[in-house]
Amino acid sequence: MPCTPTKKNVDVVKECMRFAYSPKENKGRTTVQHLCHDDAYFIAPTTFPDCKSPQDYAESHSKVMASVSDLQIDSYDVIFAKGGHVCLRYSASGSHCGEPHDGIEASGRKAAWHAAAIFEVEGGKIKGWIKEWDKLHMRKQFGWMKGDEYL
Repeated sequence: MPCTPTKKNVDVVKECMRFAYSPKENKGRTTVQHLCHDDAYFIAPTTFPDCKSPQDYAESHSKVMASVSDLQIDSYDVIFAKGGHVCLRYSASGSHCGEPHDGIEASGRKAAWHAAAIFEVEGGKIKGWIKEWDKLHMRKQFGWMKGDEYL
């Protein structure tokens, strides 16, 4: 199959996801920097409100993966690309087998969840990333919530 601009966009997005979601390879913001524009934006107000760029997200996510040190993307359930946009829905899983999270020691509890993302790709690099994810479902499975305080 020929490598079309749309396929190249999907490839750069999947490469960014591979790095951002790899407990071994994600060393923070510099891990994805080569895949992103310097002024790239990141929007996930309910899950990562302090992250303003994909680089910020990689940094923040590396801290989550210190606790969920076997985190993995299980599948890309939907990938749709047109022009400079790539949309994907993915399934991920892991267990709290690493460092303590917010003072909660590793329990070995497993969790599985889904998320969706819309990427804007320009000139072979990520220009923007909008992430939709219900992190409460994951937190509840891991036992990181004290009852239903967020519901």
